[in-house]
Amino acid sequence: MTILVMNALAAPFVQPHLPDWIEPRFFRHTEELMELAPEAEIGWFDLEDTAPMAEAITRATKLKWLTSIYAGVDGLPLSLMAQRGVVMTNGAGINAVTIAEYVVMGMLNIAKGYREVVRAQDRHEWLLDSPGKLELEDTRALIIGYGEIGQRVDRILQSFGVDVVKVRRSAGEGTLAPDQWRARLGEFDWVILAVPGTAETTGMIGAAEIAAMKPSAVLVNVARGSVVDQDALVAALTQQRLGGAFLDVTTPEPLPADHPLWSLPNAHVTMHLSGRAQAKMFKRAVARLLDNLGRYKRGEPLAHQVDLALGY
Repeated sequence: MTILVMNALAAPFVQPHLPDWIEPRFFRHTEELMELAPEAEIGWFDLEDTAPMAEAITRATKLKWLTSIYAGVDGLPLSLMAQRGVVMTNGAGINAVTIAEYVVMGMLNIAKGYREVVRAQDRHEWLLDSPGKLELEDTRALIIGYGEIGQRVDRILQSFGVDVVKVRRSAGEGTLAPDQWRARLGEFDWVILAVPGTAETTGMIGAAEIAAMKPSAVLVNVARGSVVDQDALVAALTQQRLGGAFLDVTTPEPLPADHPLWSLPNAHVTMHLSGRAQAKMFKRAVARLLDNLGRYKRGEPLAHQVDLALGY
C-alpha cells in the first residue's frame, strides 16, 4: 500500500475515487499533519501558511511525490526536495479561469469608475454621469507572464478589442522577449503581472519601471506582492504619476489596517481573493490528483510538474 497524506477538507471529494493501492491518511489541523508527514510517500500538504507546509515537507523523509493546489511554490524547500529526488506537481491552471476573470473585472471596474457607482448606491445618490468613461476597445495591454492565466487573459481581452502584447522567452509577433519589455512600457494602458514568485521576478517592477509607464496607465498584479516594489508604487499612486493599480496581492498579506494602499483613491486592493472566487477548485484539483495517481502507478511522467530549479 502507498500512503497518501492529505487535508481532510478534500476527503469527501477524493475518498470515493481513490484506487485500492492507496492508503489515505487525512489531517484536520497542522499538528496532525506534522505527525503524519513522516509516513507519507505521496503528500498533499496544503495549508493557508507555507511555513508549516515547509516544515511538514522537511519531516516527510519518505516522500516521493508532493502535490499542491497552489500554482506558486515560493516558500517551500525546493532545493531539499530536489536533493531527496521528490517530484512536485502544482495547481497551475486550476484557478486560471477565475483569476483571468478577476483581471478583466478589475480593468472594467477601473475603466467605468464602478467603485464610485457602488458608493453612490450606498449613499442612495442618483448619479447623473458615469464616473468612468474609458472603453477597453483600442487600449493596449502588456501581459508579463504567459502561463495559463496570462493566456486566458489574452483571449478575453482580445474579444474586447484590446491590443495585447505578451512577454515570452522567445519573441515573435505580438510578443516581447524578457529583455525587451522594459523599453516598451510607455506604450501600454494596462500592465498585467501574472508571473510566478521566484528570485528572478522579485522586485521586477520597481521605481524605474513605474516611471517608464504612462501616467494614465494601470498596473494589475495577480502574481505575488514581491514582484512589485510596493513603496515605489505607493509613492507613484500618491503623487498621481500612475493612473491606478489593481492589486490582488500585496506585501505583506494580510495588508496592515493602517497601510496607505487601503486609502489611496487610485488603488484597488482585493485581498488575494481571485483564486477563491469559484466553487470548482477542489473538483479540479481532485481530478488532477486522480489522473496523476494513474500516471504514478504506471511509472509515467506526472502532469504539471514543477521545475524545482526554476521554481515554477
